[in-house]
Amino acid sequence: MPGQIKTPTNQKLLTNVAVVRMKKGGKRFEIACYKNKVVNWRNKTEKNIDEVLQSETVFTNVSKGQVAKTADLTAAFGMDDHSEICKLILEKGDLQVSDKERQVHTETSFKEVAAMIADMCVNPDTKRPYSCAVIEKALKDSHFSVKANRSIKQHALEAIPKLQEGIKLERAKMRISVHLPAHEAKAHHQRVKGLFESVEVENFEKGELDIVGLIDPGKFRVIEDLVRNELKNHGTLELLSLKVVNEGGDVEIS
Repeated sequence: MPGQIKTPTNQKLLTNVAVVRMKKGGKRFEIACYKNKVVNWRNKTEKNIDEVLQSETVFTNVSKGQVAKTADLTAAFGMDDHSEICKLILEKGDLQVSDKERQVHTETSFKEVAAMIADMCVNPDTKRPYSCAVIEKALKDSHFSVKANRSIKQHALEAIPKLQEGIKLERAKMRISVHLPAHEAKAHHQRVKGLFESVEVENFEKGELDIVGLIDPGKFRVIEDLVRNELKNHGTLELLSLKVVNEGGDVEIS
């Protein structure tokens, strides 16, 4: 019921609360959420709203426990359904965080982006990965900054082109195997082969095609779409290695 906040029995009322705020119709409305769950809800990793909301209640001030008046909700949102309004605020409201929390989140996200890039990429000359420390330094040198409401993967993919302006960097290649039956092989042989960065095995016997080699990760979906959709699974695609790198440890740069 409105006004009652659900909290674990070992926590005090209105502690460990993340507040999401929205101003609408000249009024301020707030909802009480569990920390770290708002971002998870927005990036779709959390789908159970009960794990996000401490209460299906709309407040004017969470810290004082002041519940929004029905007339104010109706005037601002055209309804007084607390549950539905909570969802609206959760989606579009502003998450209130302290300066310290924001700094910790930014620093953590920065390191996670660097770690993902280090895992995804290699030095094109040596085909070996950079250390996270090297990627972090390169990110700082490129004036990279973490933005709100973007996933770690989005940040990483956007940062790679900027990093390539300062260091030698490319996505690590994937090793795949493609088999096309005789009735499809002749028509699609050159098209499929052209998507490979390098071909390690190519057999075109009895009209059937077997190719093993390295591709750029960005081409995987193209080949997958060809085999599964255009050819209606008249062929097979097998991922042999997600990331092909030379052995020998990390590479450092000055």
